[in-house]
Amino acid sequence: LYTALDRLNQPDVKILTVEDPVEYQMTGINQIQVKPQIDLTFANALRSIVRQDPDVIMIGEIRDLETAQIAVQSALTGHLVLSTVHTNDAASTVNRLLDMGVEDYLLTSTVIGILAQRLVRKLCLQCKEAYRALPEVVEELGLAKLAGTGDVMLFHAKGCKQCGTTGYRGRICILEMLPMTDPLRTLVMKHATSSELKAEAQRGGMLTMYEDGMRKALAGVTTFEEVLRVTREN
Repeated sequence: LYTALDRLNQPDVKILTVEDPVEYQMTGINQIQVKPQIDLTFANALRSIVRQDPDVIMIGEIRDLETAQIAVQSALTGHLVLSTVHTNDAASTVNRLLDMGVEDYLLTSTVIGILAQRLVRKLCLQCKEAYRALPEVVEELGLAKLAGTGDVMLFHAKGCKQCGTTGYRGRICILEMLPMTDPLRTLVMKHATSSELKAEAQRGGMLTMYEDGMRKALAGVTTFEEVLRVTREN
């Protein structure tokens, strides 16, 4: 979210945020810290900032129906609204908001896209080792369609002094971006399952977090074990 705000942050763009807590101070952006003890909840803070006519509103997290409804109404009145919802993948976010009580027609009218991400450890550049993946591993992980023809190379986390013998240094996101297309809007109105929404998004070209992660594993950025660790439930 902070990266998105940084890209949007221009002198002629009025940005207000409601956060719990404010994790990173940003110049030029009015950031509000939620304080439930004085009744400054997400919902109450949002009601206040909408009256200030911002161009962009960032809500740290949508936790309840009241906050979700205000976010949707803000989007309907022309504000760009950014927020987070805790789900396993992008498609599940739609069902989470529906379960909260947000009307389906409001979701299809306001949601532009949903980004899901997980963090994986990056391989140490000093000691990572390439190896030829066994055919059965390529088949089990579904790597053939991502790697193309020929030998499939993956990478080991070996470990050295530079990385404290872990084989990893730093982290990187694996992502999936679900744009709200017309076929997806139709499915949302039918209250389709998250699996059905995900399948339609994939038909439209969406890469899942697993696929994005395996691409990074093939490129030597991380290991397939790391990708499996954070996407196994999907």
